[in-house]
Amino acid sequence: MNILVTGGAGFIGSNFIRYLFENYTEDNVVNLDALTYAGNLNNLGGVSADPRYCFVRGNIRNQEFVHHLVYEYQIDVIINFAAESHVDRSISNPDTFIETNVEGTMSLLDVAKEAGLRLVQISTDEVYGTLGKTGYFTEESSLQPNSPYSASKASADMLVRAYFETYGLNVSITRSSNNYGPRQHPEKLIPRMITRGLAGNTLPIYGDGENVRDWLYVMDNCRAIDLVMRHGRAGEVYNIGGHNERSNNQIVQLICSELGISEDRIEYVADRLGHDWRYAVDSSKIGRELGWKPKANFNKEFHQTVMFYLGQ
Repeated sequence: MNILVTGGAGFIGSNFIRYLFENYTEDNVVNLDALTYAGNLNNLGGVSADPRYCFVRGNIRNQEFVHHLVYEYQIDVIINFAAESHVDRSISNPDTFIETNVEGTMSLLDVAKEAGLRLVQISTDEVYGTLGKTGYFTEESSLQPNSPYSASKASADMLVRAYFETYGLNVSITRSSNNYGPRQHPEKLIPRMITRGLAGNTLPIYGDGENVRDWLYVMDNCRAIDLVMRHGRAGEVYNIGGHNERSNNQIVQLICSELGISEDRIEYVADRLGHDWRYAVDSSKIGRELGWKPKANFNKEFHQTVMFYLGQ
């Protein structure tokens, strides 16, 4: 299979490409990435020399260019990881998120429609909004995004749905909980706290630190996305959860323990605007239909993640 991976120099995209090459011998991958601040070709060290891999620098909004790639490399499926994904940046500069996440997705949908391709849209549980102390989002939950980032992803998801309903395009959507693992950009919570801890800086936590996220090991997510790509039903949404709910306080305290530093360095700062309190998804659908369930041991993989940033 010839696979166009957009945003493949980013965190999840690069791990997905690594997963493909570790598990399949017949797949070819074209990695299309604009190499914004969050894209790093070093994430693909050891892969770039593989003859089945090709990197192309470009923007998914350039529909003519994407169309050219699809035909030049005889692409069978597009996996769209390309996105602006940092909530804080979306609050200060929402325009970029609309351009990449909405307009970029529509560009890919138009190419897929014209070429008759399958497209898998990589989305997020944040499109559902926020939860209280109990309950889980299902694929039937209403979309109630609370940040410009999640609103842009929800908008993209609605476009994907519309292209299925209107044109019969072969599409699926994955919505995962918070990913963790190696090679994540240091603006995200876990690598940010690790790198600040190593540098002797304070560890700033929004609000009271009791906001809860469900943490999913990135390779478990890659395995789920691969199953959806190959076997997911057209027009369907698949939630992907790690079943590892932790408050931000618990995550940062665990990092302090891993690094052997004092929790006195934790600093509580003004809360993020529109800060969602809790995310958690019911991933029984992908388990029932595709046989997926998370395999990672949280404590083990969290430790390995810290070791990665320590260079060990």
